[in-house]
Amino acid sequence: MLLELSIKDFAIIERATIQFSEGLNALTGETGAGKSILLDALGAVLGSRVSSDLVRTGCALARVEAAFALDEATSGRLKPQLDVIGVELDVDGSLILSREVQANGRSTARVNGRLSTAGALGSIGMSLVDIHGQSDHLAILKTTEQRHLLDRFGALDHQRTTLSGIVREWRDARSRLADIARGSREREQRIDLLRFQIDEIDAAAVGIGDDDVLAGERDILRNADRLRGHALEALSALVDDDIANGADITSLVRRVTSLTTAIASYDSTAGELDSRANELLVLAEDLARELRTYAERIESNESRLAEVEDRLSTIQSLKRKYGATLLDVLDFAERACRELADLTSGELDLGALQVRESTLGTHVASLSIALSDDRKLAAKQLSAAVEQSIADLHMGRSEIMIAVNHREDATGIALPGTSIDALFHIDESGIDDIEFLIAPNAGEALKPLARSASGGETARLMLAVKSILSDVDLTPTLVFDEIDVGVGGRSGQVVGEKLWGISQRHQVIVVTHLPQVAALADTHLKIEKREVDRRTVSDVRVLTGTDRELEVAAMIDGLPPGEAARLNAKTMLDRSRAFVASSR
Repeated sequence: MLLELSIKDFAIIERATIQFSEGLNALTGETGAGKSILLDALGAVLGSRVSSDLVRTGCALARVEAAFALDEATSGRLKPQLDVIGVELDVDGSLILSREVQANGRSTARVNGRLSTAGALGSIGMSLVDIHGQSDHLAILKTTEQRHLLDRFGALDHQRTTLSGIVREWRDARSRLADIARGSREREQRIDLLRFQIDEIDAAAVGIGDDDVLAGERDILRNADRLRGHALEALSALVDDDIANGADITSLVRRVTSLTTAIASYDSTAGELDSRANELLVLAEDLARELRTYAERIESNESRLAEVEDRLSTIQSLKRKYGATLLDVLDFAERACRELADLTSGELDLGALQVRESTLGTHVASLSIALSDDRKLAAKQLSAAVEQSIADLHMGRSEIMIAVNHREDATGIALPGTSIDALFHIDESGIDDIEFLIAPNAGEALKPLARSASGGETARLMLAVKSILSDVDLTPTLVFDEIDVGVGGRSGQVVGEKLWGISQRHQVIVVTHLPQVAALADTHLKIEKREVDRRTVSDVRVLTGTDRELEVAAMIDGLPPGEAARLNAKTMLDRSRAFVASSR
């Protein structure tokens, strides 16, 4: 529910913090005091378009902030939207929406302090607050919402969810059949391309690391003469008697070893010198053998070099086409194999898929007709209930009809009992187009609810509908504006009782001129306009006790209220308290 609305420098509201309670909250005040501005501010923080003209004159920006406490169900519905914008709810389920409008026209939106967009505020706001009285805010005027409300009223959500899953499966089967049956040139070209790509990679018979191994072999083959020359030169230095100074390294080390052996024979402490000299001799002889082996192994091989170069060229070509590394190339081949299997296996499964599509289609048609029949029954019941609610509000003999229609669609589904060639539109909610129709007065033609009325009349119609649907309406906070335009005292009491009844299942905020409604409120808020330093400002305060009694009296009799009006107000408040006590 809405806990608090904070407004700063918005139109004639310099600064106001309004705290709302559970149940029925009534906003009263003289015409022009700023009640509509307060609702404009609420609309702004719920994502409505806002003009820079609403920034208070002389101020750089206007700011509106709304704090909500969410129950578990509302938190669950909002989680996907909040996840998209990266917002996590606090442990206590609190959510704060804020909107700043600058004098230059720029606007900033935040959700729990995180920068967002006005569109995100609007999407979130639709799940939190339903503002009645301005047509563009009325979710119930949308045909999709009317279908949802009818399904919730008739407890048909489970049926619709089941149908939705079957429809998705049926559409998938149809889509796959279309792909197979299409036999398009593009599909055949895709199959040919995939086969070529797979064959090209398979023919190369590459493995991870092959490129590194071949690159190493190529370097050796390219430098074979140089490598063998270096090895023989090193070998000569170790074992060739003809090198400079008349002795190779191995001969010199042998000479050193014989000398250290002689030293050690006389000096026992020189044994370490002899040991190291012998190790050096062993290492020199081992190195000479390995150099000889290496030199014998290295040979120029132009044909092998050409093979390696060609192999590396093939690998480089694969990398350019299919990935930066051989691992990427092999991954590409695996994906191509899967896609090729999907494209070609359909030909083998065509018969089975046709049977599946037909079976699913029959199931979809059966479920759709069952859901449609249940909707028609619920529509009659809901229509009658709304008509009675409208009568209770003394709004005349209004007629309500909830139309459940089907429309033909060349891409739709066949229904049993209809023309063999007829196909009807279907989506995941079924085959029905739902539309609420109303004739507000006797003798008038039924018209769609969205075009039937405006202003206060629309709001009262919504009140009648909401009083029936409040048990299934998931929006936690309902705001009603101008519901009492043209309503007399007799109807005023019924309007108040309807609103109070709705407030037992939702938080209700109502802007009202009816004292009967104000008297039934759990929280009574008064909006006042005054002049400060030659500037008009509006304030909001909670009324209790005598102040509330005086305000109700003023709503009955005007300012200043007479003694009779005060007595009448006291009686009205006492009667309201008695009604509330007896109704709980």
